[in-house]
Amino acid sequence: MQRLILSKKNHIMFVSATLISAGFTVKLGFKNEAVAVWFLMIASVLGVMPIVIQAYQALRVKVVSIDVLVTIAVTGAFFIRNFEESAIVTFLFLFGAFLEQRTLNKTRSAIKELTEMAPESALKQMENGEFEEVEVDEVDIGDILLVKTGAKIPVDGTVLSGEGNINEASITGESLPVSKEKGSAVFAGTILDNGTLKIAADRVGEDTTFGKIIELIEEAQDSKSEAERFIDRFSKYYTPTVLLLGIIVWIFSRNMELAITILVLGCPGALVIGVPVSNVAGIGNGARHGVLLKGSEVIGDFNRLDTMVFDKTGTLTVGNPSVAEKKYYGDHIDEALGYLASIERESDHPLAKAVLEEIGEAIFSPVENTEVVKGSGIAATVNRHRVAVGNMDLMEREGTELSEQAKADIEQFEKGGNSLVLTSVDGELKLLIGIRDQIRPGVKEDLRKLKKLGVKNLVMLSGDNQGTVDTVGRELGLTEAHGNMLPEDKSAYIRKLIEEKGQIVAFVGDGVNDSPSLALAHIGIAMGNGTDVAIETSDVVLMNSDFSRLPHALGLTKATARNMKQNILIAVGVVLFLLAGVFFSEWMNMSIGMLVHEASILVVILNGMRLLRYKLR
Repeated sequence: MQRLILSKKNHIMFVSATLISAGFTVKLGFKNEAVAVWFLMIASVLGVMPIVIQAYQALRVKVVSIDVLVTIAVTGAFFIRNFEESAIVTFLFLFGAFLEQRTLNKTRSAIKELTEMAPESALKQMENGEFEEVEVDEVDIGDILLVKTGAKIPVDGTVLSGEGNINEASITGESLPVSKEKGSAVFAGTILDNGTLKIAADRVGEDTTFGKIIELIEEAQDSKSEAERFIDRFSKYYTPTVLLLGIIVWIFSRNMELAITILVLGCPGALVIGVPVSNVAGIGNGARHGVLLKGSEVIGDFNRLDTMVFDKTGTLTVGNPSVAEKKYYGDHIDEALGYLASIERESDHPLAKAVLEEIGEAIFSPVENTEVVKGSGIAATVNRHRVAVGNMDLMEREGTELSEQAKADIEQFEKGGNSLVLTSVDGELKLLIGIRDQIRPGVKEDLRKLKKLGVKNLVMLSGDNQGTVDTVGRELGLTEAHGNMLPEDKSAYIRKLIEEKGQIVAFVGDGVNDSPSLALAHIGIAMGNGTDVAIETSDVVLMNSDFSRLPHALGLTKATARNMKQNILIAVGVVLFLLAGVFFSEWMNMSIGMLVHEASILVVILNGMRLLRYKLR
């Protein structure tokens, strides 16, 4: 019976509204007081039923909730035959709950839209080679799937054949479609805008990136921040205090209506709901923009941030070394480039890959008598020429002569933080190539935004040599830059900032090598491209390793923290205003108080919903 009544709460609200309207129509239009009273009595009894049930359920778990206060107030109004007040108060309370639910659903819209994007079926290749539609739960790792234009990608996988553009907004927050071809990775929950793809399933179900994102967001909604826990504790004492205040007023004044009015006006509804709605809206905004906040507790720490520490490779830099500078000497350069490409294509060194990408198409020649000089480079015979590719030590070993200009160029390249690749042919220097990890596009502007948002210190920690680190630090305008650091050195540095200097520290890294630092910092931020390690070890995940989302994440947490404080002030201010109205005015009554009370709940919800539209200025 209780479940039935609660499920029909909205229907009861509409019936109550009809009865109240009928009662006032009969009273004012037909001057029939007796019939009007019956309409209002029935409206009061109907309206209070779901409220009484909710009050009973709260008392069973030893909680004096807002429903308890309203039940006592309405019952008192009924027995002193103030049927107008009892009917209107119950209707306003039910109507307020109805509007709260409607608006709260809107605050969860970003998360709801995301969960609704979860794929439900897939075209799976069967043993006979034909593709049949099956439930997504029936797909296993290694299965071959077919995805057609307009369909959702059902799993995380690798493209086996076909080409197309995929909308990855649900995973990365990026609105522009991403081109996919053979060998490309695809994510569950993304949409194929055009083309047809055949993919192999790598991860399925809850193990997909999309599944982990949904799990993470649900955990974030369920977790409570310090502010929410404080409000919960406060409500446990506040509600009984209001009840006690009403009793004391009745004892001294013997005015039952005044005591009941205090119970109605003291309801802490807006206070209870204000902080959670801000958190949900903030988390929803982050989900839309490729920023996953792992719990509302993160918002409090992130908002008070002093220092942001960055790993270099893959965070401030692209993580993919490429040719930054080059110099050519003498004649027959194209021939020398061909010799260099011929040697480097036999090497798996990262610098060799960067060199080959820079050279592009080349005429390859047979390589003979290859000699690998550990820590220096490679020497070999190409087309009967002695070719050496490596660093300065190798050039000295090969007796390569360096002109004054070449020496000056080498010094300049080293100051620029480059790793050097020199190429000599028959003892004559032909090529000087400087390779370094390029700074991410737009990072300098993003760091400027972080400073503007109040981050006092921007620090870089890297395992690279100090010269390279200093170059990057100067270019980006960092507060500090430290090189030659092992993972344990980085975590020791962060511990020093926290324990000795008392700073609130965020660490931004790749979520793998820097996991000790991510765990130790107050806020661990992963540039993880949505990988398992990034999601598990960090507090915040920037999807698609997009550094530009970091200022938005910080700005969003600051806006969310401000929003919480605004909602608390609104809620407390309204209660004080209503109680003052009872004691210092003659116009305040239960109906007006309940109307203002419900309006205040809507105000804090609507204020929280503003966060859904938040964008960093």
